[in-house]
Amino acid sequence: MPPLFHPALVNGPFDDPAVYIDFLFERRAILFDLGDLAPLPPRKLLRLSHVFVSHTHIDHFVGFDRLVRLTLGREKRLRLFGPPGFVSQVANRLAGYSWNLVENYPTDFTIIAAEVAAEGELLTAEFHCRKEFVREGERRERLREGVLVDEEEFLVRTAPLDHGIPSLAFALEEKNHVQIMKSRLLELELPTGPWLTELKRAILGDVDPAAPFRVQWRDGATRHERSYPLGWLRDNLTRLVPGQKVVYVTDAAFTPANAAKIVALARSADYLFIETTFLDAEAERARERGHLTARQAGELARLAGVERVVPFHFSPKHRHQEELLRRELATARREGTAPAAGLTVSDRDRDEAWG
Repeated sequence: MPPLFHPALVNGPFDDPAVYIDFLFERRAILFDLGDLAPLPPRKLLRLSHVFVSHTHIDHFVGFDRLVRLTLGREKRLRLFGPPGFVSQVANRLAGYSWNLVENYPTDFTIIAAEVAAEGELLTAEFHCRKEFVREGERRERLREGVLVDEEEFLVRTAPLDHGIPSLAFALEEKNHVQIMKSRLLELELPTGPWLTELKRAILGDVDPAAPFRVQWRDGATRHERSYPLGWLRDNLTRLVPGQKVVYVTDAAFTPANAAKIVALARSADYLFIETTFLDAEAERARERGHLTARQAGELARLAGVERVVPFHFSPKHRHQEELLRRELATARREGTAPAAGLTVSDRDRDEAWG
């Protein structure tokens, strides 16, 4: 059975950073960063339930207006997360427009914006279309282990990094993954479809294994239904495997504190999307700009033991050296190179990785 999360870069590696993650069967998606969103069609943007913004440099936040313009007039609640000061920046973006007609809208598009405050709190405020997007409903809560979202099937956690300003890294973690055995589906002559999502929820939830589970689907105009004990479907159709993990890291200086947080956050990830801005020969320039080199990115991926690395956020000056950036990352990931190879992550570093 295909995995639940389907992550992909929105733009090319030299263009604005953003990663779109589609959820199989659920007609929903999340987004890491709000750079240029032009490549995403409206149907994909309208699936978004959560957006996680690393920081508000223009190449990471310029897509906000397009997302609001597309969603305006729809009955939708959109949750946004960002670094310290993010709630005020959202308020200021919305205040840049006139909203004198929105009280007549039949729907109340709502933005819930939250910022990871420097003191380890999450500050949240709401902006309702029908109230002209006035900031209201503020509340504060303590962040626990960096967890921003905790839902039935997944959670999203963050780690604050230093980019001269705070820049957030994110990890999307599936709690458990119920894998469907396709061969058994074929043997039972059962189709794929939304019912499999409900089956997974029932298996992971506190549902009596003896309870009947109805499998419903349509074949053209014909409606089909079968009933099986939940425990029988669990034992004969599925197996429980570790959930997926997708990590997003961008705009971070190569410092011991940042490195420790990145390695802890990305440990054993299925996908690590990591900025690869400069070549190794430009390490000093990277330090001054608060970015990673290709070698540093590869070394962090190696230390974290990730399965796949997707480099992005290449400096435009290397537009004709893309292969060299990728090769430096791959070499460091495979072999380890000084001085980054001397980097270690202590238990204390891991404990403090959430800021």
